[in-house]
Amino acid sequence: MAFRLKSFEFRAEREAAWQELEELVRRVEKSGLGALQAEQLHRLPTLYRGVLSSLSVARAISLDKNVIAYLEGLSARAYFAIYCRKRDLGATMWTFLGRTFPASVRRIRWALFLALGLMMLGTIAGYVLVDNDPERYYSFVSEDMANGRTPESSKEELASVLTDGGGDGSDLAAFASFLFTHNARIGLVCFALGFVAGVPVMLMLFINGAVLGAMAALYAAHGMGFEFLAWVFPHGVTELLAVAVCGAAGLSVGYGLVFPGRFRRLDNLAIRGRHAASIAVGAVLMFFIAALIEGFFRQIVHDTDARVIVIVVSVIAWFSYFYFAGRRGHSVHDIDEPDLLLGGALPSAEPAPRARA
Repeated sequence: MAFRLKSFEFRAEREAAWQELEELVRRVEKSGLGALQAEQLHRLPTLYRGVLSSLSVARAISLDKNVIAYLEGLSARAYFAIYCRKRDLGATMWTFLGRTFPASVRRIRWALFLALGLMMLGTIAGYVLVDNDPERYYSFVSEDMANGRTPESSKEELASVLTDGGGDGSDLAAFASFLFTHNARIGLVCFALGFVAGVPVMLMLFINGAVLGAMAALYAAHGMGFEFLAWVFPHGVTELLAVAVCGAAGLSVGYGLVFPGRFRRLDNLAIRGRHAASIAVGAVLMFFIAALIEGFFRQIVHDTDARVIVIVVSVIAWFSYFYFAGRRGHSVHDIDEPDLLLGGALPSAEPAPRARA
């Protein structure tokens, strides 16, 4: 009789509630919380607490291991059903691209302005130096990137890069692919090097701009500077902006390490690193968009006016996206906080920071 009270009767008294919870959890796992009615939504946490209580008692009185294993599994499933909202991939991507990513970039806007400024300064420096001394071109542009285009090249050889030259376009495709790979690598390395106080990030942004300026000076010397920029920027607006976004994320992490504020440096690195990683994911998508423009539009459209139109549209589109997207219907991750570059704290679920030693 004692055995029945300890195991069989214990389960008989509570099994109906367990089965009810199991059915509700099964519906949530299959279709989300929207599959439950209002009354069932109210019952779900009550049943969950009941299962936790039963599990505690079962462990205390050493019930059958099978019963304990069942209750442990059911309580774990119920926990995820209640506290981990199920969302499909489409809704997650829409939220990220429509709110989280642009709002995250706005929070480091001053770091983004600094990154763009460094690239622009590098472009001007590279242009001026190569314009004054063409031999300096080799200091900025590697042999692979030059793809045979040097200060000794003729105007016709340089122009062949901007069109298919009447051939199969292999030179154009190779050069364009190298530029894309180079910029994507620079952007991701800028993000990764943020933990080194941001100094390598600033240097790489400057050098990347200097490469562009050196190549622009090469074409300008042959009277094709405008045509070169019209060739680069249809995809370059998106691609170089993605590099700057990665650089801004790296600068934000570096700033947090140099000026940790009320957080310890390692805590700051963890918080800002997660935030910067989400920005880097968005930048990768920007690189993908740039690759599409590069692979389709720029390879088949050789009219300079059409390229300029695409450049203007790209600038307006990206400015509108980062300025307006995500300002309505804020989630907790979209709240406008003090700028990260200025030491503002991110909204997070982190515990209160401990005082630094």
